[in-house]
Amino acid sequence: MIGFNVVNSQVIGIDLGGTAIKLGRFRADGACLQSLTVATPQPATPEAVMAVMVDAIAQLDPDNLSMAIGVGTPGPADAAGRIAKVAINLTGWHDVPLADWLEAKTGKLTILANDANCAGLGEAWLGAGRHFQNLILLTLGTGVGGAVILDGKLFVGHLGAAGELGLITLNPSGPVCNSGNQGSLEQYTSVVAIRRRTGKEPAELGALAQAGDAEALTFWQTYGKDLGAGLSSLVYVLTPQAIVLGGGVSASFEFFVPTVKAEIERRVLATSRVGLQILQAELGNSAGIVGAAKLAWQHYSGC
Repeated sequence: MIGFNVVNSQVIGIDLGGTAIKLGRFRADGACLQSLTVATPQPATPEAVMAVMVDAIAQLDPDNLSMAIGVGTPGPADAAGRIAKVAINLTGWHDVPLADWLEAKTGKLTILANDANCAGLGEAWLGAGRHFQNLILLTLGTGVGGAVILDGKLFVGHLGAAGELGLITLNPSGPVCNSGNQGSLEQYTSVVAIRRRTGKEPAELGALAQAGDAEALTFWQTYGKDLGAGLSSLVYVLTPQAIVLGGGVSASFEFFVPTVKAEIERRVLATSRVGLQILQAELGNSAGIVGAAKLAWQHYSGC
């Protein structure tokens, strides 16, 4: 592994999505010196995405000041952070050696991680989790992703696929999940689940709750109870200092968090939840590039 001096060094964080690729150039103190968003090529084959990434990196860093690249991909990477095992919503992504490709094209050390893991690292570095060394993040979006931070480091398990927090079982007899599980937490707390359960969008339900609509307020209480039950299992296993909730559904945080907290208090022994904080994510759509940059710092500078 090649090392470098952290002082005055820079890294690039990349968030690879199905419709857009976001990039940011960061200093070690978290300052974003420049950012850029480009469209994901369609079809998003590995070769096409690679070409767009290399061009965007050249635009973002024309003076070649950055020393390393972190990339968040929409699917699992291997434990070494070298291979994109599968990338959801991208065409033909199976065991793509993206880190090797980027290193060969840019000369910059490269590391990969799942995009939810990067969001978790971002919130842990500069967002809602910055005061904690042990936390979990759930992204409540189209699906439910997750990240586990232990002792300030991203935990990915021995093969790189740990942290799929939304796929834990909530109800053994519940709806079938794309993962093959049945009644997963995702099937009760994702945007898709909310649509199925109510026929409405989360933003609509949030607006109705804000206006005092009784039916919407009742829904969010039910939602909080389901989410709290799932989180209780995670708390027993990981005993985090904080749980950070992000993704689009977290915009209605104020309407469901009281029930989440009550459910955790009801289900979890006090010794397993001492000082536990339930927090709303702070970085929004920038969490991915922030966390990808932190990933680069952690793996290649010891920060």
